[in-house]
Amino acid sequence: MANLDVPPAAASEQAREQLGRQVDAQVYDEIRELWKRHSIAEEHRDLPGLIATLTEDCVYEIPESKQRWNGHAGATEFYNGLLTAFPDIHFALTEIVIGPQGVCEEALVTATHARDWLGVRASGQRLEFTVVIFFPWHADKRLFAGERIHVSGLSF
Repeated sequence: MANLDVPPAAASEQAREQLGRQVDAQVYDEIRELWKRHSIAEEHRDLPGLIATLTEDCVYEIPESKQRWNGHAGATEFYNGLLTAFPDIHFALTEIVIGPQGVCEEALVTATHARDWLGVRASGQRLEFTVVIFFPWHADKRLFAGERIHVSGLSF
């Protein structure tokens, strides 16, 4: 007999586990506050503060470019590259969803493309593109397990 509590779209074990997480006001507040710390640290270019919001085995990935960075060293490399390529980068949050699975945000990004990044040659131009970023929540470690970043409007 089919389990009517789990939709067929929840094909992976991870999706089924995430779907089963209970909403709890205290956990919601904890996740929201961690996301705020992460975002403020990024805005202030505070890499140690930003890295402190991530698990040691965090994974950063941009599926469109097939790029992936692992662990704190990888996250640091990702941010050093991003902030060097786009020294004046600004994220304007347009949507956010917070739950026991983590945070999903959509933001309009504006930045001057000063250096090459992920195979995209620096244009020196002011760019505008959209990102949707998923911050998976690691419930046991009480930190984010990285970021999965989807980019629209920037060719790789």
